[in-house]
Amino acid sequence: MLVPSADTFTALARSSPWRWSTLRFTVRWSGPYQTWPEPVRAWLRRPDVLRVETLGGHLVQIVRERRSTAGVMTPEGGRTVEIPWPGDPGAPSPELRPDGLVAGRTRPFELSDDPMFQDYRWVSVLDPVELADGRDPATDEPVPALAPDAVVEVEHAGRPAWEAVVRTTPGYEPRCGCCPLLRDRRVDELEWGPGAAQLPAVYPEAHRVRLDVGTGVCVLTEQIGGSTAGAGHDLRIEAVDEPMDEELFTEPPRRHERSGPPRPGWAPRDQ
Repeated sequence: MLVPSADTFTALARSSPWRWSTLRFTVRWSGPYQTWPEPVRAWLRRPDVLRVETLGGHLVQIVRERRSTAGVMTPEGGRTVEIPWPGDPGAPSPELRPDGLVAGRTRPFELSDDPMFQDYRWVSVLDPVELADGRDPATDEPVPALAPDAVVEVEHAGRPAWEAVVRTTPGYEPRCGCCPLLRDRRVDELEWGPGAAQLPAVYPEAHRVRLDVGTGVCVLTEQIGGSTAGAGHDLRIEAVDEPMDEELFTEPPRRHERSGPPRPGWAPRDQ
């Protein structure tokens, strides 16, 4: 049985890629940093397909994600390699702790991402490794990304979750500097420059963060204090590892609208 603590909270944040295969959920954002302006419902089948709808059932987007690639330099020259999905032959196998959580990842982002909707904040919510592992900006050595207060057990959308009030460390390294899960002055100034319009007038004192225990997904962030207090996201899991047919991720046929004047000799069918 998992016991909440600062250590297990960190391990859970890096474990998501190995804890579920499909996920159905709703998510909404609040405050000025919104991935999408209204709540959406999503169906995600790992490793590479995603369906997003409005809560009213209108299709927003179907995403088929390609594998990420990276350039590799060798004595024979440069080449491009595909970054694996979790479970692929040759993919990094994580070292597991006795409780089944991931003890460490070679690099925080050494796997291909889940399908992305709009920005990398979406990806980071589903695999919140940026809340676990950071990099010392001076030495590039691994360091903790957060300094969490006491971790407590809570319920989120009817599911067990762990909540902590956290503060970013100098090693906090978001997946993308323009859309981090947590606001951090150092990260923002590296991305936008000191005094840029994108920077909050007053930064939050801390952040409230919740992780779903079963999946490792970050189900809630909330800024505490600052000029954008309360900003964050709220994700509610509806189903885990349910079967998802290919039809769910198939684009509906497009309707062809006739434009311009009718062809000579053309008349409506009822004439």
